[in-house]
Amino acid sequence: MSGTYELLVRGASVVLPGRVVRADIAASGGRIVKIGPDLGASAGDVIEARGMHVLAGIIDSHVHFNEPGRADWEGLGTGSNAVAAGGGTAFFDMPLNSLPPVTDAASFGVKRAAAERSSRTDFGIWGGLVPGNVEEMEPMRDAGAVGFKAFMCDSGVQEFPLSDPATLRAGMKRAASLGMLVAVHAEDEALARRRTAEQRARGADVRTWLRSRPVELELSAIRTATDLAGETGCALHIVHVSSPDGVALAREARARGVDVTIETCPHYLLLTEEDVVRLGAPAKCFPPLRPDALRLGLWRELESGGIDTVSSDHSPAPPDMKRSEDFFEIWGGISGCQHGFELLLSEALARSPPETALPQLSRLLSSNVARRFRVGGSKGTLAEGLDADMTIIDLRGDHELSNADLLYRHRQGPYGGRRSRVRIVRTIVRARTVFSQGRIAPGPPSGHLVRPG
Repeated sequence: MSGTYELLVRGASVVLPGRVVRADIAASGGRIVKIGPDLGASAGDVIEARGMHVLAGIIDSHVHFNEPGRADWEGLGTGSNAVAAGGGTAFFDMPLNSLPPVTDAASFGVKRAAAERSSRTDFGIWGGLVPGNVEEMEPMRDAGAVGFKAFMCDSGVQEFPLSDPATLRAGMKRAASLGMLVAVHAEDEALARRRTAEQRARGADVRTWLRSRPVELELSAIRTATDLAGETGCALHIVHVSSPDGVALAREARARGVDVTIETCPHYLLLTEEDVVRLGAPAKCFPPLRPDALRLGLWRELESGGIDTVSSDHSPAPPDMKRSEDFFEIWGGISGCQHGFELLLSEALARSPPETALPQLSRLLSSNVARRFRVGGSKGTLAEGLDADMTIIDLRGDHELSNADLLYRHRQGPYGGRRSRVRIVRTIVRARTVFSQGRIAPGPPSGHLVRPG
């Protein structure tokens, strides 16, 4: 076949569902129109990708970019630049840290307008589930929310209160009637208060803080959330699961007929509680990093299919919020959307050959995300007719990660100094390069809202 296209990616190893093939990818009008060997076509933009691997664009379904209102923590411009540098072609922004938080259609509209002005990549927006806003869920759905996020413990910001079981039940019932998904931060608030009080009586250092957030908090909350999802018929997504026991509980609920999916994050697969001790504030997060035995158990769950999606949970804060003699007072959140996926791919390739590791990671980072959030009609897979969203990587790109290269508003993160065998070479959104060879591509932001189909 010959022809003239908008974009031609030539000679790549293309990661398709379940296999890797040598092929060209042609795109026009922002969508893939042909995948096949030696297309022999001309194009306005030809990318020679021999020796490279092309994955469906990474969809980071869990970030905190905090704009409007707290753009000094991270803005949609800097955040989306970092997403692009990390191979991401779309992100879904969480509702809680913006001012106002996204808990109704009006605040959703404010967030959308800000993202359309500033985002380098495509974006989705989460609505919030908080006490008293059940009647706001339908307007947020109609505005395009990808789902509703609830905290089962203190969120850390007073504008976004936790959802007790009664609130969660009412919200899940309403979400089910609307055909929408509820995501939960699964830590039990009563247990968190009790364990925190116990440990604070013993001190305020990093190890004392770690002991205040044991796995039992996560397991108790997962039991509650899956019971409520089963009772209400709501689709449930459990974010940032930190332990193999948490995955097992969710799998057991699924076996009982609960519609539940499980997300984890690169930091739970790459770091341990000893990294919190070593690095301090840049490695503090909720739930916390776990002992190495649990990290390895999480890998086993991932490789056996027990985990559905992986997202960054990029949760930044200004440097002054990451400093305190009292470790309990430090803002908990890992900045990881730029380096986390690259390093995760590298680690996966150290465990399995590319023919196994890359299709599996592409499912977790793209196609499963698109399917769960109902955007698979346009994104998540390299296929004819879908958006030409691509992450091009070099498996021969061994290099040392540096925080100096971070595009976040604040150059802080837990991965500086680590080596990666994978390098993100280019990120393409709807056939347009947004990141290449270490730099954001020139041109204005052009992100589009991604909404469930």
